[in-house]
Parts: sequence; C-alpha cells; structure tokens
Amino acid sequence: MNRDIGAALADICEEASALILPLWRTGLTVFSKADESPVTEADRRGEILIVERLTAQFPDIPIVSEEDASEFGTPDAIGDRFFLVDPVDGTKAFVRGDPNFTVNIALIEDGRPVAGAVSAPPSGETWYTHRGQALKRTNGGPSAPVRVRPWPDGAAIALISHTMKEETAQKLADEYGFHLREPMDSSIKLCRIAEGSADIYPRHGPTMEWDVAAGHAVLEAAGGSFRTPEGQVFAYGKADAGFRNGWFVARGG
Repeated sequence: MNRDIGAALADICEEASALILPLWRTGLTVFSKADESPVTEADRRGEILIVERLTAQFPDIPIVSEEDASEFGTPDAIGDRFFLVDPVDGTKAFVRGDPNFTVNIALIEDGRPVAGAVSAPPSGETWYTHRGQALKRTNGGPSAPVRVRPWPDGAAIALISHTMKEETAQKLADEYGFHLREPMDSSIKLCRIAEGSADIYPRHGPTMEWDVAAGHAVLEAAGGSFRTPEGQVFAYGKADAGFRNGWFVARGG
C-alpha cells in the first residue's frame, strides 16, 4: 500500500472535526475513564466516525484507538502496519473551553509514523503529510507547505504543558537552551513547531502513542525531529507496554 495517504487522513480528520466542534463549549457531561482521565461524547462520536472511515478505505489495516483502548484495553500484539487514532487529544482543554485540542490519525509502518494528519477544530487548521513534505490548510482552503524555522538564538520558544511547575520548566530551559515558554495543550504543539512558530517541545512525562504519532509524522515531514532525550529513534507499536511512551524531545530547525 502506498504510504502517501496523508491527504485521505486529513479529510477524515476534518470530517471528525466538523462533528466534534458543535459539542465544544456546550457543557457536555464529562465521564472518567479507568485511569481517571476525562472522556466526553465528542471523543466517542469522533472515534466512531474515524474508525468507520478508516475501515471502509483501508480494510486490511488494524486500528489502535484511544477510546477503544481505554474501554477494552490495548491489543497484546500488533503487526508492522497499523493506524493510531486519537479523536480528541487535549480533552481537558476541550472541557475547559480552551481551543487547543486536536483530531489525530497516523499510519505506523515498522515502528515509524509514515503518514499523519492533525486537525484543530476551533481554528479550522489541518496539517498533514504529503509526498515527503508537510502541508497545511485552513477551513478547507488551499494547502501550502510548512517548514520548521532555524533555531532563533536568544529567542527560542518552548511549548510546555499548562500544569508544568516553574522549577521543572526552568530546569528544562537550562537543559535545552530555550528562552521563552508558552503553555499549550495537545498535539497542536508539534504542528506549531512544524510550521515555524515555535522551536522545541521537551516532554519529560507520560504520553500514549496515539497522542503524538500524527504530529510526529507532520513534524518530521516539515524538517523537524522527534527523538528520545538521548537522541535515539522514537518507536511505535509498543504493545508490551500498553502503547505508552517514554520521554521525548520534539525540535524544529
């Protein structure tokens, strides 16, 4: 199968975004998953739609999706090619009424994200991989390439989580050499770096594979890097670990 399916994944992300957006800021009931993280009707409806579309277009490729995994557990084993789906990454932001939540689909082959798409429903922005580059479109308009920017000496911007403590943020700044910090939720951080509006996202904390795979694909297609803090390749398909990630550092130019 051709890896170059980013545009198809972008279309599905946008369809899910259109389904989810009307539910934002409507006071949806928030349920707790087994790990106490929040889930809403938007997560559930988005996942149903995405899984239906992927199954119809790519019936031979298995799907690992966040809400199914939280309800039924992750598969004990997975093949060399599969989709990772997060219908609403940044559910806490969604619940707060903040705009930084995303819809994410990635294709994994041999442990690497080879295609991906990320949509931000509130802004209508979509980033996706296409023929070895990263493209962006807004509200269904024309697509244009995006690229990471060179590291701006003295003005590098790090994107960090809202909940990061000041001492932790300062330690990361000392370690990675960035100068400015901006708190932000979800995989949109990876897309902001991909389009050259930020420079680094160091994550010394837990994530799941479906949280970052699509943004990882977009970032690398835009010329950035996504690696372990030691500089090693960041692998996917960790079924034995329940698809949990270790630490990573996402960088622009």
